[in-house]
Amino acid sequence: MTAITITIVLLIIFFFVLAGRLGKLMETAKEKGEESSAERLGTSRGYLFAGVAMLVAALLAVVYFYIKGTPYEGHFFEWLNLLVRWFHITIGIAWIGASFYFVFLENSLNRTKNLRDELAGNLWAVHGGGFYYLEKYKVAPEKIPEELHWFKYEAYFTWVSGITLLFIVYYFNAGGMLLDKNVADISALTGISIGIGAMVISWLLYAFVCKTPLVKNGVLFSIIGFLWITFLAWFFSQYFSSRAAYIHVGAILGTLMAGNVFFVIIPAQKAMVKAAKEGKPLNPELGKHAGLRSLHNNYMTLPVLFIMISNHFPSTFGHPYNWAILAAIALASAIIKHYHNLTEKGDPTVWMLPIGVAMMLGIVFVTAPDVNTDGCKDEVSFTQIYPIIKERCLPCHSSRPTDELYSAPPNGISYETPDVVVNLKDKIMQRVVLTKTMPQNNKTGMTQKERDLIQCWIEQGANL
Repeated sequence: MTAITITIVLLIIFFFVLAGRLGKLMETAKEKGEESSAERLGTSRGYLFAGVAMLVAALLAVVYFYIKGTPYEGHFFEWLNLLVRWFHITIGIAWIGASFYFVFLENSLNRTKNLRDELAGNLWAVHGGGFYYLEKYKVAPEKIPEELHWFKYEAYFTWVSGITLLFIVYYFNAGGMLLDKNVADISALTGISIGIGAMVISWLLYAFVCKTPLVKNGVLFSIIGFLWITFLAWFFSQYFSSRAAYIHVGAILGTLMAGNVFFVIIPAQKAMVKAAKEGKPLNPELGKHAGLRSLHNNYMTLPVLFIMISNHFPSTFGHPYNWAILAAIALASAIIKHYHNLTEKGDPTVWMLPIGVAMMLGIVFVTAPDVNTDGCKDEVSFTQIYPIIKERCLPCHSSRPTDELYSAPPNGISYETPDVVVNLKDKIMQRVVLTKTMPQNNKTGMTQKERDLIQCWIEQGANL
């Protein structure tokens, strides 16, 4: 372990020294007017970051090889999950924030009053104690400034960290998180192949449709996209655990969004910048097509954000028709986003918001639990249900979990004392009885009879 720690420290030092050296070379090249050299150095630094990321990934793989099967394994995965998830959320906020801002900017531009001929619009704004004035050119300014900010790495790192998290949580422990034997008895390799294959196929289909005349028909294009996402939600629910099914739909939407940036938006921007620098005519269709893909990303954002937090809310993914619930939430959130976009444009179409809100309230009503009208014939005591909790729940929810996945109780919840069980009876009812999402993928084999006993005990007052 000491050798591994030293290697990590040396790798970090090497990374910062080399990155700093490249930064100084770029500044020197810009001062001398060597734009092409600065661009090449910027590309080199990008390759450096990618190379270091791959080295770190290789190093983590080596570390895992040495600690696999030891008490350190669960601790390692817990911290790896935390750090990657933290980075994923942080960089995702940067990407989504920029996306929301630029869509707002596009919708709110002044396009008619006192504009110079070369401008498509402008906007005055105030924020953080200062005034800002922004201008959008119809094509490009006469001279491209040397300092030009590109919004791309936020998208790239969000996707990379998201896929990394998918592997850490669901693929490296496919038997415990990805697959549910009560849903489909398939191998880990088959499940992982289904997940990755669906991402690739979805991007290829989406890219193909975007090259057809369908992309110009917003309503028909949206219907086709919604039907495909609904199919994916249903398809994944036939093979994966409910949580994994939701996450894979989110991973596909995130892949489409990042793919739009990498394959369409950034290449279009580079082509426009290059043409402007060389004084060649610009193709305005490049900007229009890139803007359309950016608009697609804007509508996919809210469903992706919901899926990112969905694993905390079993009323959605734990419902018998979880795929339909996901489709309905995706549709309702897209309608609400459409209302926001129309509002920013000054469109008085206010009926969109009530429709979206009504759909969300309808989902709340549909997912409400069924009331136990049969009742419980006999009184159930705590001494009857606590052995069930000890056998089915304590392998994970104890101060020293015996499950290989956890080194500490999930969410800090331990059912080792009767008082804790009573205090958390509502959560137990929701996760164990109503949605049956705990134990995770029913890993410990809780029976329906045991769930019924717990339900009776809680409905009878959860007495000790």
